[in-house]
Amino acid sequence: MLRDIRAELTKQARRPASWLLLAVAVVLSLTFGYAVPYAGLSGAAGPPGSGRGLDAMLPGAFVGSALGGLPIFVGALVLIFGVLVAGSEYGYGTWKTVLVQHPSRVAVFTAKLVTVAIGALAVVLALFAATAGASVLVASLQDQALVWPSVSDVLLGLGAGWLVTTMWGALGVLLAIGLRSVALPIGLGLVWLLAVQNLLASIAAPLLDWVAQLQKALPGPNAGALAAAFGASAPGVDPIVGSGQAAVVLAGYVIVFGVLGGWLLHRRDIA
Repeated sequence: MLRDIRAELTKQARRPASWLLLAVAVVLSLTFGYAVPYAGLSGAAGPPGSGRGLDAMLPGAFVGSALGGLPIFVGALVLIFGVLVAGSEYGYGTWKTVLVQHPSRVAVFTAKLVTVAIGALAVVLALFAATAGASVLVASLQDQALVWPSVSDVLLGLGAGWLVTTMWGALGVLLAIGLRSVALPIGLGLVWLLAVQNLLASIAAPLLDWVAQLQKALPGPNAGALAAAFGASAPGVDPIVGSGQAAVVLAGYVIVFGVLGGWLLHRRDIA
């Protein structure tokens, strides 16, 4: 198993797309969490997000800034990573090459899930480092004191971010195995993250009570609720449920996505 995990990690570390996705996640988080809001501090009318306020850009709020993009655009990038980890084997026709080395399908699938989880953790750590640095820069430019959140809040935020990103990555793995490709899973995943769940929240939920209740069981709204518990303020972030319920629901999705993906790979033909 450890050999399979090392091989999978090496493969993904050497893939330029993995680093590109990480870089895009950091750049987008800094742009919409700091650059645009900072440009709007003058009080002049600006783009959405430009009135976020100085307090939200200071070190004491950097955890929320790091988590703000996870329900939508950072989640979409991690989903793409998950699709690439599993779906590329179909695109390159390398499943048979991998399995002829004698690892079981379960071992290979587990290695891919572990790789996605490690990649998700790397994304969260990078976001925390980037937003912490940006918050220090803003505080220095505005002559504000450096007041940091408690260590426990930071660790809890890291855990919450890792849970959310791992959930999206596991969904990407499931879609790739279920659809045996790369392009279609990415397309469907992005449509869900960037369009469907926002339409449900902004249009359907206010009109239909059953949709509003259904929201509380969907992955995106629970990811947004967990981010909101740490002070995040971004599209898709809304405390529709408590942080405890959100964490339980998201952990449940990680298990379901993982078990279902492994079952599909084990039962179906790989061609």
